Order: sequence, then C-alpha cells, then structure tokens
Amino acid sequence: MELRQFELFLAVMDHSSVTHAAQKMFITPGAVSLQLHNLAAELRTELFTRAGKRLVPTSNAHRLAEHARRILNEVRQIEQEFENDPARDTRPFRFATGATTLIHRLGRPLRLLKKQYPRTEIQVTVYPTEEIVAGLLSRQFDLGLISLPLSNDALKILPLYEEELLVLRPSHTRVRGNRIGTVNLNELASASFVLYPKRSNMRSIIDQFFDKAGIAPRVVMEADDTEAIKSLVASGFAYSILPSFALRGSNRFFHVMRVSGHTLVRRQALATARTEYPRALTEVIALSLQNALMTAPG
Repeated sequence: MELRQFELFLAVMDHSSVTHAAQKMFITPGAVSLQLHNLAAELRTELFTRAGKRLVPTSNAHRLAEHARRILNEVRQIEQEFENDPARDTRPFRFATGATTLIHRLGRPLRLLKKQYPRTEIQVTVYPTEEIVAGLLSRQFDLGLISLPLSNDALKILPLYEEELLVLRPSHTRVRGNRIGTVNLNELASASFVLYPKRSNMRSIIDQFFDKAGIAPRVVMEADDTEAIKSLVASGFAYSILPSFALRGSNRFFHVMRVSGHTLVRRQALATARTEYPRALTEVIALSLQNALMTAPG
C-alpha cells in the first residue's frame, strides 16, 4: 500500500465518483480506477459497488477510510514538524553562551529575537566554550557563542568581534571611573593570579600570552565564574585577567590595566554543527545575532 493510493481512495469516498476524484487529484479517471483496483486486490476486499453512476462504499471501505485518514494526518504532522521554514518553525531553539557575554552583550539581541520569533521557545544555557562545543557536536544545542581559537572541522564558525582582555590589580581603596592604566611585564612576573581553570578556552588564551611574554605566572587560585574572580581580586587575594565587558562600572576595589606594549584579546564567534541538512531557523538566527553584535556600540 502507498500513501498516494490512500489519497485517491479518500477522494473517491468524498465524491462518490471516480471522475470527480480524478479532477480533484489532477490525474485521469483511468489512473484512479487502476489504483483503486490495486488497493482492493492487495487488501483482498471489495471497496465499492455501483448504484447507477454512483460508487457506493462497502463497510470495509468505511473501515479503511478511518485508518487512511489517521495515517495521512500523522504523515502531515510529521511533514509540518520537519518543515524547514524559519517562519513556521515552532520547535524549541537551544542557544548556549558564556555568562559574561550573556550579561553584557546579549540583552538587546535576544529581545529582538523574541520579538521576531514570538512563537518560538528560545532556550538559553550558560556554559564555558568547551562545554558549548561538546553540546553542539551532540546536538544538545542549535547555536553557540564561543571564544576562539578553536579547531574543529565538525563545526561551522561565524566570526563576530574581538574583545580586549585586561589585567585586574587589587586596590586598598575604592576606584571610581572607567580609567584604564598600564602595567609592565615585570610586575606581572612577580604577581599572584586567580585565573580561569586550565581546561577552559579562556585560560588557554591567557597562558599563550604569558608563554610569549616569557612569564611563568604564579596561579594561586582558579575559578570558573567571572564575578567570583572579580570578588577575589577586589578582596585583595591576587591579580587576574578578564574580558573588558565584564569590567564596566565605576565602583570597585581593583585597578584595570593594559599590559604595556602588548595586546591581549579574545575573539568571539557563533558556532553550529556542520550537517548535510542544517536547520534554516538556526542559520537565520545566527545571521541576526551576528548583525546585532557586530553593530552594537563598543
């Protein structure tokens, strides 16, 4: 049995006429009759009897019609669920990002997305880059905002922007304003640090900087959370290096500095899993976020 046979059979049931059913289905009456004959033969039952020019369904035809309508409805539901049309895609959209970017960069872009796709449930998860990458590869997430560098051919990368990384130095007195000072390598070589854990992408960026500068940093603490690191520095425990967008504010117990003669940045990007059948909504949302983040102030 084929779905097309069910469609033709139901058309005849609805119109009680092969001719009218053929007109509706845009095929010849002979083709309809052949498919009805094949369907009846496969089921080994009589489906219609004639009463003049009309076809009269048998009791078995009515039974079959119930099954056929249910099957065709289920097939249409499957087609709608997997229809790759962003405007009609109402499946949950799973987006992952780091906490700092979510807090300081994604407020307005996410509001615009919710307005543009009000019927789509947008789920946001906060993870570090390495866990976002694992989630993208396992299809746990549709889209992730990650830190580069990253080398993985299974991911499609959409570059965004560079974000400066700045040194934090504890201060015994409250520091007001957003002034950025400078610090030299000799001071960093003698300082203690609280940094992101070794497994993190951010730590890799920082370690590469220290390696190029010929410094073996004295790391006394590690923490995943940016706000926790800021609190530890403000409490006088150690220096640190954090993304610039996490350091905006005019009331703090640490100085913010650039390294004299050196540029330290992290590059941000959107990432999706490479697939032969990409979800159209993912591509549209990725481009929308890229545009919003690339044109945002700062």
